[in-house]
Amino acid sequence: MTEIARIESTFARQNKAFEEFPMPSLEQRKQQLAVLRALLLEHKDAIAAAINADFSARSADETMMAEIMPCVQSIDYTLKRLRRWMKPSRRSPGLKFLPARARVVYQPLGVVGIIVPFNYPVNQAVLPLITALASGNRAMLKMSELTPLTAEVLGEMLRKSFAEDHVALFTGGADIGAAFSRLPFGHLLFTGSTAVGKQVMRAAAENLTPVTLELGGKSPAIIADDIPLSDIIERLCFAKSLNAGQTCVAPDYVLISRARMESFIGLYMSAFRKMYPALGGNIDYTSIINARSRQRLHDWLEDAAAKGATVIRSSDESINDGSFRMAMHLVTNVTDGMKIMQEELFGPILPLVPYDNIEEALAYVRQRPRPLALYLFSYDRNLQEHVAYHTHAGSMCINEALLQVGMDDLPFGGIGASGMGQYHGHEGFLSMSKAKSILHKGRLNSMQAVYPPYGGIFLQWLLKWLTR
Repeated sequence: MTEIARIESTFARQNKAFEEFPMPSLEQRKQQLAVLRALLLEHKDAIAAAINADFSARSADETMMAEIMPCVQSIDYTLKRLRRWMKPSRRSPGLKFLPARARVVYQPLGVVGIIVPFNYPVNQAVLPLITALASGNRAMLKMSELTPLTAEVLGEMLRKSFAEDHVALFTGGADIGAAFSRLPFGHLLFTGSTAVGKQVMRAAAENLTPVTLELGGKSPAIIADDIPLSDIIERLCFAKSLNAGQTCVAPDYVLISRARMESFIGLYMSAFRKMYPALGGNIDYTSIINARSRQRLHDWLEDAAAKGATVIRSSDESINDGSFRMAMHLVTNVTDGMKIMQEELFGPILPLVPYDNIEEALAYVRQRPRPLALYLFSYDRNLQEHVAYHTHAGSMCINEALLQVGMDDLPFGGIGASGMGQYHGHEGFLSMSKAKSILHKGRLNSMQAVYPPYGGIFLQWLLKWLTR
């Protein structure tokens, strides 16, 4: 109750501060972003150490590559473009409203709430924060209870330069998250599971709070017959192994022609063992976040095996290093009745689904909830265009995986079961701003000709002309 009271008190103070300063200048916003950039670089080693401790084992290089670098690059990208984004846009009032001028101005929404997942705790906290600050908002972050040490470091870092009535950070479990999502934010961004996303949206609906939901789902990778497996196997293996598969846009299952499945298995396992010759104590291989999550993954593998699946394990190595690292598992002979084909995996498990022709593979994707990402591996330009326009997904990547999320100039967001709304780049600025329409009229009242009583010659001509 003490933490909930602090959340509510901080929200009130941030709202009051926003009412007093509702439109930060370009210079103020750029200064805030520059300060945030400096803080990240100053604390990068402490952040890496905290994430490593929270995960029991997390590669420092992965933290730099997937957490620190994207945030720094996003700030640089935003600083170069913020003046243009903030500039009011001129619109045409049309002949019927002349003489008049029209424009759209972009105003901050107020206090933005950001609910952060455990898998990339700094990336998923700071990237939305960059967007919120660039849009002129104040922000409250609710960190995952699974990464308390990272939350502590991030909180200390932010308090160095940001007052709590500007940026504030909280940590807690489901009760804290529920109280947080019930606040009447100007905008609420949630990253996490579909099930929790529904609860967040339900709570936000009570206040008509606009939401951005990043929910993941089961992102497919389609391998067409025209592309050599040797060209793409390492790309796919890296994308699935980064952060031990705990990535919302990680390939969740692979669609591959039946004739090439055995070759794929051999090449994939060879690539994985080359990247990670050993698992226990390997500083390059990240751990599952905790024992409960690893047990869930093992339970799903047992469920699949009991229902007829074949589970192929990358290594029989016994991992006794105190971490929750887990071997890579490829799974064949899968069916819709298995848990691994019903839930987002979020771990080193990759089901393989065979197809006999590419249209069968596309039909398989279309018959399922729309994913956050779709991956196509093919050099056939016609097929690339066909898949791009005949499937739905939050994003698509051709002959690569994950990289689309790291591009600042591309919006990031789901569709349907994988979420709604988007952020990153200009789309993020628009999501966290109110595009307010403004119409300017002068002394001349051109509307007098259409005032009642109706029936005048000019009005009849005008209506006839505008409805022709």
